[in-house]
Amino acid sequence: MSTDDTLTLDDFLCFAVYSANHAFNRVYRPMLDRIGLTYPQYVVMVTLWGEDGMTVGQVGEKVLLETNTLTPLLKRLEAAGLVRRVRDTGDERQVRIFLTDQGQELRRAALEIPGEIGSCLERDMSEITALASQLIAVRDTLLARLKP
Repeated sequence: MSTDDTLTLDDFLCFAVYSANHAFNRVYRPMLDRIGLTYPQYVVMVTLWGEDGMTVGQVGEKVLLETNTLTPLLKRLEAAGLVRRVRDTGDERQVRIFLTDQGQELRRAALEIPGEIGSCLERDMSEITALASQLIAVRDTLLARLKP
């Protein structure tokens, strides 16, 4: 093979992101098991801890999940006693998601997770923030290409 071959896996940004995602999932799993959440559930809870009472659509936009994926996840969180799904009184087509007391309380247990992840990365906060900003820019550029 020539040295100018563009099909070298180690040179693929997409594979670096993909494999880093798998590594993150493996590191997060025991931390999230302690608080009884999967990663997608954790992301939804973090979103609601930041802004309670969002509509299903608003949550989906924030966490980049379609309604058909998000609705069963929210039903599981409701069955676990962490959230309530309530029809919006102003627009019955909308469902709002509210944290229960138990869902609010879970935030305390989750507060240590970002610090644990930071320790695992062995990077200072400015490096982590810069990398996150770069990845968000890449994501947003790619998503913009999908819009008609």
